[in-house]
Amino acid sequence: MADTARDVADRMAEAALAWLDSLDAAQREVAVGPPPRAGGAAGTGTATDAHAHADADADADADADAHADRTRWFYTPTDHGGLTFHQQRPAQHRSAMRLVASGLSDAGYVTVATVLGLENVLDHVEGFSVNWGRERTRDPGMYYLRVFGEPGGPGPWGWRFGGHHVSLNNLVVDGRVAATTPCFLGADPAASPLLGGSTLRPLGTAEDTARELVRSLPPEAAARAVLLPRAPNDVVAGNSTRVGGRVIRRGELWRPGTHIPDRAEQPSTGLEGADRRALALTPTPKGVPGAELDAGQRALLRALLAGYLDRVPDGVSPLARYDDPAALDAVHLAWAGSTAPGEPHYYRLQGPRLLIEWTNVHRGANHAHAVWRDPETDFGGDVLAAHHDAHHAAHHAAHHANGM
Repeated sequence: MADTARDVADRMAEAALAWLDSLDAAQREVAVGPPPRAGGAAGTGTATDAHAHADADADADADADAHADRTRWFYTPTDHGGLTFHQQRPAQHRSAMRLVASGLSDAGYVTVATVLGLENVLDHVEGFSVNWGRERTRDPGMYYLRVFGEPGGPGPWGWRFGGHHVSLNNLVVDGRVAATTPCFLGADPAASPLLGGSTLRPLGTAEDTARELVRSLPPEAAARAVLLPRAPNDVVAGNSTRVGGRVIRRGELWRPGTHIPDRAEQPSTGLEGADRRALALTPTPKGVPGAELDAGQRALLRALLAGYLDRVPDGVSPLARYDDPAALDAVHLAWAGSTAPGEPHYYRLQGPRLLIEWTNVHRGANHAHAVWRDPETDFGGDVLAAHHDAHHAAHHAAHHANGM
């Protein structure tokens, strides 16, 4: 029986090695990060000299910060960490895109490539006028790629690709793809005109299917699904490393640097007080569970899940999990804002190992954010911890056996 997660990991490793082999030493210095590991800072040793303690503490802090970089993610046009397209020759850029494609389905790759191209469209929409102190603000060359660890090696490794409205985070453990979240895509504009009267909507199905589902609910269920009559300005979990109840501030959405967003200390959602509490993430999901939906609504719910979980290749995607009626029963739909087309709105799907969030609020409800997260396995945290424990136990057993 085929092991798709291993096959995808092999393709990732082949593409990552080809890209790394094309880089010079200076490029690799930026492109490669430390191997993924479970949380926790490195130890500082047992030196008694005060200066040695200070040096060890500084080294540990630097080491912990380097490891923290893998889980420090963004979806704004800020420094995501890694080597940009601008820092690569065309052939290297092509190899980078091959690595990106290795972690996506065909449709997922086309969507990501389209989102990258929308930077040129957005520049046009804004009159080629936005200036945040760098040579070009809306820049399709400001997408970053970084590999963590040794692709195809014996230890865990991973890679991250990100820039404005894209964040892909992949982890391989024991030769198999272990995590593919957070997985963020956005579109600004969400809808753009094409020749012949067509419209480019890279994420349109995720909007239309959700709206059809919520509008199909009977009044009593709709009243429970719609948590707030106004939509938040952004997804509730923001770019948090771990999904929880912490309020994300606007300034946290950007890496510290030359650009400081306005209202940096305000919640990224723009919500305060009762409105914030109404939409806050809680361990028990809010909204209407799949168990209360009829057959047609359940089909819409599964189709909506597919619009997110099918971003990654078959066999890596957890979509098949929802072939089990009990799994679909546990997925809750919640909404905020208007359910009318063209109006600002937000929705989320929440259940075991699942959080999907969507907003389309800004630019006259023509700027979409759509993120898929696994609260238990984002960045592969639990998988790495289990791998570390198993490795430590095996090492301890071998050491004990040798000492007998």
